[in-house]
Amino acid sequence: MSVDPMAYEAQFFGFTPQTCMLRVYIAFQDYLFEMMLVVEGVILKKLDAIPGCQISPSQIRKCTEKFLLFMKDHFDKLFGRMEEVLLQLVLNIPKNVLLPEDKVHEQYPCSKEEFQALQEELQQLQQQCRAEAAAGEALRAELEEQKAVMGELEKIVQCFNGLENICREHGTGSFKESFAFLTQNSKRLQDALKEVEEKSKKMEQNEKLL
Repeated sequence: MSVDPMAYEAQFFGFTPQTCMLRVYIAFQDYLFEMMLVVEGVILKKLDAIPGCQISPSQIRKCTEKFLLFMKDHFDKLFGRMEEVLLQLVLNIPKNVLLPEDKVHEQYPCSKEEFQALQEELQQLQQQCRAEAAAGEALRAELEEQKAVMGELEKIVQCFNGLENICREHGTGSFKESFAFLTQNSKRLQDALKEVEEKSKKMEQNEKLL
């Protein structure tokens, strides 16, 4: 097998030429083994038909294995030559040939330093894109939260509007006036409650003294 990685050919074919040749070799080898088993079976049947034959199946197997080794040795030599020819003349891309996806490099050549600068710029752009995507997600989440708050505020406004309509229907003026009136009455009730609590405490102290 060739030790040349043939990366450019692998880019074109989608597989390495060495892998292709290995699969062809395995397929031929499997076919050779299968054929030898078939030949052995035919020989055994022919010998069974011969009366008084002194050749045993184990002897046939030994002869089959020797012949298989002989065939495999010659096959490996022939396949090595075939592999060399195929890798050089069939599965090889000439040095002066560019694949369609690589012709842009011929039109716009750049040095190693320029390529490194382009890679760094690309990384910066990727980082900016990720940052902008994260900011966009945060803005969308904030908008969803604002929508929810606006919905709650609209419910509160509707509630106040309903209370104001009720106040008008019962002739109690606007909701603001009614709310101020309720606030004043609540304060008076709190003062009265406080006064009652103080008097109750004084009465309890007097009872203790008696």
